Order: sequence, then C-alpha cells, then structure tokens
Amino acid sequence: MQDRDGARLVLDRRTRRRFPFIERIFADANYQGPKLAAAIATTGTWTIEIVKRNELHRFVVLPKRWIVERTLAWISRSRRLAKDFERHARKAAAFVRLAMIRLMLRRLTATSS
Repeated sequence: MQDRDGARLVLDRRTRRRFPFIERIFADANYQGPKLAAAIATTGTWTIEIVKRNELHRFVVLPKRWIVERTLAWISRSRRLAKDFERHARKAAAFVRLAMIRLMLRRLTATSS
C-alpha cells in the first residue's frame, strides 16, 4: 500500500480525537489529490498543506529534518536498534529511550580537554 493511500486510514476520527491540538498537516507532493483531501475534510478542522520544492536537483540541508536524521543515525549505532527486531512498539520505544539516555550520559560525563 502506498503512503498516499495509507494516510487515509491514519487520519480517521479516532486520530482526530486523540490529537485535537493538531491544526495543519504538512506533506510533500506525493500526498496531493482528491482522495486525501476528502479524507481530511471528513475528520474535522485539519488542513493539509502541500510543500513543494523549488530547487529539485540541489542538496539543501533542511534544519528540522537534519536533526531527525542525525538523531536516528545516533540511535542506530545501538546494536539492538540497528534493525526492527522488536515485536511490540512499546519495547522499541523503551530501547530508543535507553539509547538516548546512554548517548546523553556519555556526553555529560566526557572530559573536556
């Protein structure tokens, strides 16, 4: 199933009740189309904003995305999180938390020369 088709299943009324503070959804050009617009219209007051890139062939560091990608690279250094071994999402989230605690403790206890 493509992300565009799966987004309709994720953005249902239960999601709206669970996250009432979300007002706007940012998506890339893959998510534009009448099906997703109709799915969002049925959920309430969410609006979708399609973000289009002006420069297609130039590498540009996107500030927030770079933070996420860098953090995921740090987490994947932990052997247990290198692949999706966990059966339950709660366990995977616990191991991500442990990996970040380990990373922060190493940085806090590092000697500055």
